[in-house]
This record gives sequence, C-alpha cells and structure tokens, in this order.
Amino acid sequence: MSNTQSISQVVALSPLDGRYANKLAALRPLMSEQGYMHRRVQVEIAWFMALSDAGFAEFKPLSEASRSYLLSLVANFSTDNALAIKEIEKTTNHDVKAVEYWIKDQFKGHAELEAAAEFVHFACTSEDINNTSHALQLQAGRDEVILPSLDGLIAKMREMAHAFADVPMLSRTHGQTASPTTVGKEVANVVMRLKQVRERIAGVHMMAKMNGAVGNYNAHLSAWPEFDWEAFSQKVIETPAPLGLGLTFQPYSIQIEHHDYMAELFDAVARANTILIDWSRDVWGYVSLGYFKQRLKAGEIGSSTMPHKVNPIDFENAEGNLGLANALLKHLSEKLPISRWQRDLTDSTVLRNMGVALGYAALAYQSLNVGLNKLELNREALDADLDAAWEVLAEPIQTVMRRYGVQGAYEQLKEVTRGKTVTAEALHGLIRSLNIPQADIDRLLAMTPGSYVGKAAELARRV
Repeated sequence: MSNTQSISQVVALSPLDGRYANKLAALRPLMSEQGYMHRRVQVEIAWFMALSDAGFAEFKPLSEASRSYLLSLVANFSTDNALAIKEIEKTTNHDVKAVEYWIKDQFKGHAELEAAAEFVHFACTSEDINNTSHALQLQAGRDEVILPSLDGLIAKMREMAHAFADVPMLSRTHGQTASPTTVGKEVANVVMRLKQVRERIAGVHMMAKMNGAVGNYNAHLSAWPEFDWEAFSQKVIETPAPLGLGLTFQPYSIQIEHHDYMAELFDAVARANTILIDWSRDVWGYVSLGYFKQRLKAGEIGSSTMPHKVNPIDFENAEGNLGLANALLKHLSEKLPISRWQRDLTDSTVLRNMGVALGYAALAYQSLNVGLNKLELNREALDADLDAAWEVLAEPIQTVMRRYGVQGAYEQLKEVTRGKTVTAEALHGLIRSLNIPQADIDRLLAMTPGSYVGKAAELARRV
C-alpha cells in the first residue's frame, strides 16, 4: 500500500473506505462514483448506437470500427476517465452533462462519430441516464458481490448442518431448558431461511426507463412524431449487454423510475441481514455456553488482559455491521418510492448511499464467514448440558401416558419436575410405576436427553 493510500484510509470518514477498505475491493468499482460514471457512459453509448440503427436519414448506421471503439470506451473505463469527467463537471456543475461532454471529447479524431455527436444524449433527460445507471449498478452489486457472499455463507452452513446432524444439543425456549435438538438441525433452520430470501433477492427485476422528462416521450416525438419510441426504448433497455443494457423495461414513470423495485431489493437484503443478525446472536450465545470453541491464528490475541479468552468478535462485528446496513436499507426502501409530483431531488440524495448500505452488508458477510470457519464443536460441553437436564424427558413420558389414557398425565409430570432438580433415577421410578405396556416402559427407560431429538438429524441432512 502506498503512503498516499495509507493516509487516505486513516482520514477516511467512513470505515468502509478506511479501516475496511481492502475488504470491499470487489464492491467499490461497482457502487462508487466511478462505478456510477461508468454506467452512465454505458447507457449513453448503448442509446447512441441504437439511434444509428433506428432508420433515421439524419443518422446512418455506424461502421463496425466505430461500434468497436464505442464499446471499448465502456469496457476500458478507468479511474483516469472518471477523474476527467469530474474535471469537466467543475465547469458544467452538472454530472450528467459532464459525461456527455466527455463522450463527445472521445469522438475527436473519429470523423464518423464527430459528425453524429449531437445524437449523444439525444432527447434524454438526466434521469433516463441516472436511473438506468443505478439499475446497472445494483444488478452488478447484487450478482457479483451480494449473492456470491450469501451463497458462500449458505454453503458453509449447509456443510455444518450435515457435519453436526447427529450431534445432540439442549434447546432453550424462553431461556429455559426444552426438548433437545441437534446442532446440525439448528444450523439447517438458518440455511433454509437464507435460501428462501436469497431467491427473493435474485428474483428482483432491475427496472429502467428511457422516456423523457415526465415519462411521455415528449421530446422524442417532437423530433420524429411517427416513430415508435416506446418500442425503441424497450429494445435498448432489454437487449442484453453490450449492445443493450440487459434490464427490464418500465413503461410507466414520471421523470424518475419509481424505484419500487429498489425498495423490493433493499427489503429483501435487509430481511437476509435480519436472519443473519439472529444467527450471529445465537452463535455468540453458543460460544458463551462453550458449545463452540474458536481457533486462533498464531500470534492472534483473544483478549488484551485475560489470556484464556477468545472473544467472538467476528459475530459481534457482523451483528453491528448488519444493523448499520439495515438502517440504511430500510431508509432507502421507505424513501425512494416517494417523490413530490413528477420529480424532486430527495431520491438522488439518498441513492448515493446505495453502495454504503450494500458495503456494510458485504463487510458483515465476510466477518460471518471468517467466524464460522473458526468454530470447533465442544462435545463435552454439549453432553454435560444434556446430562444435567433430565427434566426435558417429562414431555415424552406424559405424551406416552396420554396415548394410553392415563388421567392427569401433564399434571403428574409437572408435580415431579417443576422447580426441582430432576434425576434419571426419579424419572425411571415414575416410568416403572406407569400402567402402560411394558414395551413402552422399556422404550422410555432407554431414552436419554441426548437421544430425545425426534427427526432432527434427518431434517438437518435434507437441506
């Protein structure tokens, strides 16, 4: 890392670009200001090339050489290009216009493109470019960072669910000892929740519009009244990249696309994050109980003063960053679908924080992955808890009693177990006194807290 980079990270206002900058390298080119400019260039170029193929006498189809050059501007867009656009913006004081002027600057020395330069940004309002760029950014951020990160967590937890499918564990409902489960089954619960919400995230259609200042193709039709601008716009938006944009056409809008799909996406990501907050807290608790131990790398410190401690910091970091992500995601999803009349600027203001919201989520996913890969199961602690909780067998005993019509089954077991230290001997004495078939008596006598797990193992292996 250069000295300049070190200094910039130290003085960064956001830890995403400071302390954790290296962990978000994959997201930064997609969701940063540079990423935004890159997508604006992509949209402008796609629209420009499509106009050349629209059949207008004033704009003949471009040569293959010009098309290749234009696509190279998109494919090779760099930080230097972004800085050049920012320099133009100092004069224009308008970011979209700066992109337009930068593209026209790239036409210099290309006679065919220079002659057609006025068709750059033709009939477009800024939000035709911006909203479409946001959709491209979100599509890339979701598909290249968020979903792969979630898939990694799902895969790791599926591995844990299968590996620990048969390992019995004492449950706690309301914090009190309850019917046992297995470690694998509890992990499997999270896997299934994440799989379901992952499909919701992946299924959101990224919407885009290119229909002018208030969504009616006013300017377009003033130039060519007989042309089907709606069909043209849809083709540009839905044709796969690089010739088109590979998004879903939004036929109805005001000046801005309504952002309902964004709200859907952010709500789905927030729901995944909420599931992972729940899981982070549970694992933290299991570490506290000693169910899991944590591996440390050589030289790594667990506690600054207490040598025996290994703090569950990865799960704590994850919980904190997931909370920050959700705070932003929920504001985005609540605010973005609201616009005064045909347009106000409040959406633009908060949209610049999409990358921040997804950045905190991506950071949390990394912390969770690190934490999960440190865990080692402590069978001794699990078995000790189970052996000290024979009272949980009151449930199967009274259930069998009810099967055979023994009156007051629940009440009898309550009398024997509630508020008392329950021993195997006491339960076995009760079982032997029951007026039920001997086979059921024998089956109950053979039961231990560790064996009373129902079909937990089967369910764990199924995910």
